[in-house]
Amino acid sequence: MTVNLSEERAAAAAVPLERLRRIVREVVNFGVVGGSGVVVNFLVFNVLLHGLGRRAMAATVLASLVAMGTNYVGFRFFTYRDRDARTRQQVVLFFVFSAIGVAMESGLFYVGYHGLGLHGPLASNAVKATSIVLASAFRFLVYRTWVFQHEVR
Repeated sequence: MTVNLSEERAAAAAVPLERLRRIVREVVNFGVVGGSGVVVNFLVFNVLLHGLGRRAMAATVLASLVAMGTNYVGFRFFTYRDRDARTRQQVVLFFVFSAIGVAMESGLFYVGYHGLGLHGPLASNAVKATSIVLASAFRFLVYRTWVFQHEVR
């Protein structure tokens, strides 16, 4: 029996490459859904804060909550559609971790808006953007790890 080492190496290299492709695809899909959520978040935030004159913290929390709802649909049916659909448990986990993300985002926004005095339209949106980016890193990790798990085989 002859063993072709180059074929074995090629097969072994294909496994990590396919895993890398799946992760890149997941990150891109997460970005698409997250990006649409960011648009919703900013739109609601700016209408509430700068259009209707609502308080900054109420505007940021409400905007984040609206975006959270739209994101669930996008993650469930687009980004993680290939994952196990454990609806009740999944919904609870999603909203628990999302609430933690909203708390992180709101806390970071509070520091920038009230702590650093960044109140103007441009400054408040920059603070909002920074808080969204940092909270999204947390969300990505917990959504892929605990919320939208692969089916157990």
